[in-house]
Amino acid sequence: MYCLILKTQLAPGSFDKFMEAMRVNAAASVQHEPDCLVFDVVQDLNDPDLVYLYELYRDEAAFAHHKTTEHYLQSRPLVGEFIVKQEAMKGHMVCGNSKR
Repeated sequence: MYCLILKTQLAPGSFDKFMEAMRVNAAASVQHEPDCLVFDVVQDLNDPDLVYLYELYRDEAAFAHHKTTEHYLQSRPLVGEFIVKQEAMKGHMVCGNSKR
């Protein structure tokens, strides 16, 4: 499985506005993309304007497809204005343990 973890620094005080659009994209990704297995958004406890996106796809092709979906394309300009810096960690899940 293909994993993407995005460390996303938001503009100060923009978390709520960022989440308005990100909630829609994250939910639609899991609901409407059969190969998007997980799309979680995690807020840092020490910095409320630092979020991590944890995305898990069946394979890299599924992630490439994600970037062509209507919900993704609509969300980018909405969330983009709040992102100061974003770093991506891309990998393959080698051991998954979840009670979901």
